[in-house]
Amino acid sequence: MKALVTGGGGFLGLYLVEQLLADGATVRVFCRGRYQRLDELGVEVQQGDLRDAAAVSRACAGVDAVFHAGAVPGIWGSWDTFHGINTLGTQHVIAGCQQHGVGKLIYTSSPSVVFDGHDHLDADESLPYPSRFPCHYPHSKALGEQAILAAAGQAGLATCALRPHLIWGPRDTQLIPRLIRRAQSGRLRQVGDGRNLISMAYVENVAAAHLQAARALEIGSPVCGQAYFINEPEAIPCWEWINMLLARAGLPPVRKRISANAAYQIGAVLEGIWTLLRLHSEPPMTRFLAAQLSSSHSYRIDKARRDFGYAPRFTVEQGLARFEPELRALVADARSESDH
Repeated sequence: MKALVTGGGGFLGLYLVEQLLADGATVRVFCRGRYQRLDELGVEVQQGDLRDAAAVSRACAGVDAVFHAGAVPGIWGSWDTFHGINTLGTQHVIAGCQQHGVGKLIYTSSPSVVFDGHDHLDADESLPYPSRFPCHYPHSKALGEQAILAAAGQAGLATCALRPHLIWGPRDTQLIPRLIRRAQSGRLRQVGDGRNLISMAYVENVAAAHLQAARALEIGSPVCGQAYFINEPEAIPCWEWINMLLARAGLPPVRKRISANAAYQIGAVLEGIWTLLRLHSEPPMTRFLAAQLSSSHSYRIDKARRDFGYAPRFTVEQGLARFEPELRALVADARSESDH
């Protein structure tokens, strides 16, 4: 198989590239920057922006499958940016696949596309898209996912969408490093009563799920035109999970607390200030973040197990063991910077 990975220099994308190579595939990457690891792996790299339809189309030429992991994440920013990259960029990928006769398109989505501000406990893929979205990221990703699923079977293209929840593991440059920095600075507070349950997804398991889905994906197969939650089988209390990560990093557990309602109100005020002053940085709290940290998000993986045999390669404990050296290095680096 010759595969294209959009966003192949990113956190999940790089694991996708590595696992595809290990599986014997020839890999091309479409991304905005240059990455030393991709050069070391010797894969073909085409630099470009997902908003550039012509560049995306060129990247799709001559490949059998596209793994569309490229996206702009985050909880703050302009609609034009999120919509341009996550929605229009996805439409460009679909068009490129159809133009060049690509057979398979696997889209990296997010459970946030169905987040409606309420608890999701042991939820499945029957959850509808909400009528309103709490911020631009889930809205733009939901529009992208809907376009992916609507394209299933058109022009010989088989499509599916995977929704990994809270991807974590080595080489993360976003979620866990920010968590560690907040904990070290004393700015991390438990939001809510701490009993909210979450599902999480170890990054190597998520990458493997993409390959498993791709193998089963054909027009007329159960996978074609479907969305799937991808995470570990068992949910865990959110703040227990965060304290487990902090313990592995050699840090004490979170002791300061704030109510969910207070965090939500603070988020609303900060959003107003950031909007009024046209600040581009991300507010330390938003209404979406307050809801995410205080409500339950646990999802069933029965459908992925049934349709393409999803089975995590690594247990949570194995993932933590692989991640621990990097967690401790993050703490040591931060201390070294503060000493200087």
